[in-house]
Amino acid sequence: MTQPSLFIPHGGGPCFFMDPADPQHPHSDPMWQPMQDYLAGLIASLPERPRAILLVSGHWEEAAFTVHVGDRPALLFDYYGFPPHTYTLRWDAPGAPDVAARVAALLAGAGFATAQEDSRGWDHGVFIPMKVALPDADIPLVQLSLRQDLDPAAHVAAGRALAVLRDEGVLIVGSGMSFHNLRVRGAQATPPSQAWDDALTAAVTDPDPVRRTARVIAWDSLPHAHFAHPREEHLLPLMVALGAGGDDPAVRDHHSNVIGWAVSGYRFG
Repeated sequence: MTQPSLFIPHGGGPCFFMDPADPQHPHSDPMWQPMQDYLAGLIASLPERPRAILLVSGHWEEAAFTVHVGDRPALLFDYYGFPPHTYTLRWDAPGAPDVAARVAALLAGAGFATAQEDSRGWDHGVFIPMKVALPDADIPLVQLSLRQDLDPAAHVAAGRALAVLRDEGVLIVGSGMSFHNLRVRGAQATPPSQAWDDALTAAVTDPDPVRRTARVIAWDSLPHAHFAHPREEHLLPLMVALGAGGDDPAVRDHHSNVIGWAVSGYRFG
């Protein structure tokens, strides 16, 4: 059965694991609860349990698309200023070297320069949302980097090259944030972030797949685009998920307000 491709919000730092009395289990501030609930229901919402997950995080960029080929990556605690217990979190899912090799081959076959590495830990764009979605860490996961040039069309094309994995039992996940401007928060951020979210959602869910792709690639022409993303690394995982979605219908399957930001998640297929 074909898996969907997803663009999920991964929250802010270790936002779902801030309870020092029970650090290994999600217990978030009420503001983050709708996002936590969405992530917690992801696996149950799929047509069947995936055999592996391919995840693209907004926290890893390389000159060429780079595939993590390790069989049991460590965690990379790439957030700062949080309580000590949040630097002792565990998420011990295995890697999937066979899927990693398939990813590299598909990208190379589509004409992309690729690289492989096996020592980088999974960043918090991986282990924080996945620890909520998959607390038993019992589905293998492969991480793929963004490309440093952040070219939207290239990331859509990479997603298209990887779409066949959906028919092979692999869930493709773009992990970022639909709004990501750390310099603004609170009520003053809500009206422009909501206007941006409305425009982005209209583009992502355009029923014409050709027009949808063109509108999302041109994200920086949407209202408040650079207010929402002063730098677009947290939006680029959406491009990969959209490309992997192909002509399948797209829906917004999450919407919440956190620290004044309107935030959405999307599903293709």
